[in-house]
Amino acid sequence: MDEQLRIILIIIVSVSIFGLIVFVVVKNYIKSKIDYYLKKKNEKTTKDE
Repeated sequence: MDEQLRIILIIIVSVSIFGLIVFVVVKNYIKSKIDYYLKKKNEKTTKDE
């Protein structure tokens, strides 16, 4: 029973760390895309004026 509990805890911790890393990467990717498109839109609106 002790060995099974250890394996389950290792799996849970590994999946949690992997999920956190994926979350941070996706968050930064989406943030950079939003910043890029906002900058592009702002340049377009200032050109029109």
